[in-house]
Amino acid sequence: MTKLKIAVIVGSTRIGRFAEHPAKWIAELVGQRPDLDVEILDLLDYPMHFFGEARATTAESDSAERWKKKLREFDGFIFTVAEYNHAPTAVLKNAIDLGEFIQKPVGFVGYGGVGGARAVEQLRLIFVEMNAASVKTGVHIAFSEYLAVLKEGKSLGDYAHLNEAAKNLLDQITWWGNALKAARSVVTSA
Repeated sequence: MTKLKIAVIVGSTRIGRFAEHPAKWIAELVGQRPDLDVEILDLLDYPMHFFGEARATTAESDSAERWKKKLREFDGFIFTVAEYNHAPTAVLKNAIDLGEFIQKPVGFVGYGGVGGARAVEQLRLIFVEMNAASVKTGVHIAFSEYLAVLKEGKSLGDYAHLNEAAKNLLDQITWWGNALKAARSVVTSA
């Protein structure tokens, strides 16, 4: 069986963002699995106009097309999800609106208020509309863990419950990724 190609998407572009910590951590865990390949996609590398914006520049439109084309390379996605005002970042929502995730699994590593749970729940609803399959288990980084990483030099890998949640998320991404890849191949060959 061929390896599934998984994208870890850095879902924040704010200055001083925390998103790089969970992105690198979960990508490292994906990379340890013999059945998965991983690539980190940073939204900073894809400056896009906002969906439906009439004043989009050529560069922004080209970046959005490059984003969509890049997403087609993957069998599944894991998003780092910052929670601001009980919601995901606008740049992440916009990247989802401009992207293509049809019949592929998505998982989430959230942080912020209550471990990003409210933002993740909103994204689960959004991905239903994108015709993607949200896996059950998410990773939720509590504020105390967030602070320990930033101020005490801890690693997300120092927390057994985060590692266990990540393992479950990756198991589910793998199962759904294989099932949906097989289903997509049947549909395209018919």
